[in-house]
Amino acid sequence: MSLRPTLAPKRFRSKLGMIVDSARPILGLHDLILSNFEFDFHSHPRGQLAYAASGVIKVHTDSGSWIVPPSQAVWIPGGIRHSVNPEVTSELRHLFIDPSCLHRFPDQCSVVEVSPLLRELILRVADFGEDYPPNSAASRICGVILDQLEALEPSRLHLPLSSDRRLQRVMQHMIDHPETDTRLGYWATRVGASERTLRRLFIRETGMTFLQWRRQLVLHEAVDRLGRGESVMNVALELGYRSPSAFVAMFRKALGKSPGQYFRHAR
Repeated sequence: MSLRPTLAPKRFRSKLGMIVDSARPILGLHDLILSNFEFDFHSHPRGQLAYAASGVIKVHTDSGSWIVPPSQAVWIPGGIRHSVNPEVTSELRHLFIDPSCLHRFPDQCSVVEVSPLLRELILRVADFGEDYPPNSAASRICGVILDQLEALEPSRLHLPLSSDRRLQRVMQHMIDHPETDTRLGYWATRVGASERTLRRLFIRETGMTFLQWRRQLVLHEAVDRLGRGESVMNVALELGYRSPSAFVAMFRKALGKSPGQYFRHAR
């Protein structure tokens, strides 16, 4: 796992995100994408809601990444460089929101819990494409979705990144080796900065302490691996926990549910 996805050959990139048409506030798209396919970074004027009807997706931007199980969808504002990649073969639904509506939503990536109602609306609208007429039943459903999306909340599965090269080196190694419990003093020596400087950089660049960021990385990795079907025991041991029970306690404290409850709800 890297700070930014490796650039991949250009696959299908929908033109829907480029269409500006306030008479059709939402344009929908559905697609089946194979596991670990990586889109190149791109942006478009429309905002985008990315939802995996099945599977787990990861969203990368220049400022961080989000891991998104089927119980959630991620909001990507218009103009934000991003890449949406499946962690397993995933059935994706994309809703592209016209720029005239964007003032109603956050100007940063956020995640919304997908209620049963919102899920059915997303699945329905993703089949409309760009051809539905204004003032139709389809356009009225789009209006309901816009109201539902105003409940967007910050994601607890957001992993913030940094623009500082020293911190990037630290983060990249930790992302590549999330099981390693290396102290901050070690990294200070490796990147040529004092431990105090790195401590301040973590807070300034991510809003988290070094230990908080590492716990968030472990949680991010745990949801990723569990979403790909790995067992709780294997994930716990591979991420450095002495027992599955300690891992489950961390997971429950962070997300309010045990791993089993969390993924049963997601499915």
